Amino acid sequence: MSASITLSALSWSTPDGTALFTSLDLQFRAERTGLVGRNGTGKTTLLNLISGRIAPRSGSVRVSGSLGLLRQTPGAAPDETIAGLFGVSAALPLLERAQAGLADADALASADWTLPARIEAALLRAGLDAAPRTPLAALSGGQRTRAALAALILSDPDFLLLDEPTNNLDRAGRQAVIALLAGWRGGAIVVSHDRELLEGMDAIVELSAQGAARYSGGYSHFEAQKAVQLEAARHDLAHAEKTRAQTEARARRAAERKARKDGAGRMARARGGQPKILMDFARGRAEASGGAQTRLRDARRDLAQEAVAQARARIEVLEPLEMALAPTLLPPGRQVLRLSDVTGGHDPSCPVIRGLSLRLTGPERIAVTGPNGCGKSTLLALISGHLPPLAGSVTLSVPFALLDQHVSLLDPALPLRANFLQLNPQADENQCRAALARFRFRAGDALQPVAALSGGERLRAGLACTLGRHDPPALLLLDEPTNHLDLDATESLEAALRAYDGALVVVSHDAAFLARLSPQRWLDLSRPAPEG
Repeated sequence: MSASITLSALSWSTPDGTALFTSLDLQFRAERTGLVGRNGTGKTTLLNLISGRIAPRSGSVRVSGSLGLLRQTPGAAPDETIAGLFGVSAALPLLERAQAGLADADALASADWTLPARIEAALLRAGLDAAPRTPLAALSGGQRTRAALAALILSDPDFLLLDEPTNNLDRAGRQAVIALLAGWRGGAIVVSHDRELLEGMDAIVELSAQGAARYSGGYSHFEAQKAVQLEAARHDLAHAEKTRAQTEARARRAAERKARKDGAGRMARARGGQPKILMDFARGRAEASGGAQTRLRDARRDLAQEAVAQARARIEVLEPLEMALAPTLLPPGRQVLRLSDVTGGHDPSCPVIRGLSLRLTGPERIAVTGPNGCGKSTLLALISGHLPPLAGSVTLSVPFALLDQHVSLLDPALPLRANFLQLNPQADENQCRAALARFRFRAGDALQPVAALSGGERLRAGLACTLGRHDPPALLLLDEPTNHLDLDATESLEAALRAYDGALVVVSHDAAFLARLSPQRWLDLSRPAPEG
């Protein structure tokens, strides 16, 4: 019997009673399925329900086959090693004793002589060059992710459950995960916003407030189908709004006719041309008929209004957010940034940036790439002045803003409104609310503490506080801005940055994101760069 996962009438709510899933029915077969949806729709929760880490409020999860779960942020106990993560902490010393002639017959009988080769193959397949006794605490976040992937490869489950496997990975790490899944012959459910990774999926399942929808094929096919659905939803909304307008117009005309008829009836009663009993009977019949017609018109109006609301809700699910930006009016010939023979790093004895010269003029866009640890974030720290150079000079000639993946320029304890006014002291209350509204933070949204915002909302808040004002900075520095964004938020950011007319220096491992920004230059810090 082939491996499968079946969810039947599955329901689950957060501790405060917010429903994430209601009577959800889904089936996953032995294929690679990408699981997407806006932040907060329950993607990680669904993996936890499937793996049995949490129990559903109602409904059932039926699993045929074994599971291997990769959490979004693999932990690292102080004394845990790669061997411990693999579950072979006892098996490897046993082999060493056997090789030294120190094992008894029972131990020799249980020894797995293929284990070292299988461990080496799993680490190689995950793209990690490390010994089994390496402490996990000595690895970077990306290396720990690779180690966790290697442990799953070694266990060889029927189904892989991967939660954002390419977050924190550099380009080589991402390619290792993509290659692993390309060659995987079992089932896999992959929560990800990495479009390059999702392109290799056999199917995409999207979670939304309206439930779950399955699309065959990889990401580009999913995107094409969503575009068709969005066009259909816009057509449905236009039709629903037209129907509502016609319903309201008919109701007005009927009300006007009734008013004229009632007026004529009152005049006839005043003249007294008919017996009173007949006139009272006619009035009673008219009132009864009029009441029924009014109820019918009200019902039709309510149905028309509900159809409009449903059509708008569908568009809200399908349509990415658009962000409006004021122009910077940066002239093409204006010097923006100049680095002259810059050397720098957090450790003066081992600087990661050495002898770098770079010039940025006008609204140029530079994509900064390279493996983890090569100095990409250090470069932005040197440019922004957060880190002084050990040698050389940095000249910034225009106002700038730095947005990292954690949007650390915002104070998490303060409401969004207070953050905006703190970063833009010259703005008044009306300018603050107008700027936030352009980024879809309206009314009570502006009073939320930043700590309560999702990753996508926080980045949007950072953009609102820096680019939402009437005179946005002419240079924007971005450090892995898509790391914690869902697909819709990433596409919204891309749309905003495509509309931005200032200069950009962008650090990212997301090839699809960088391609959509159309950078004029690429700076790979893994090899020496000529003067720009």
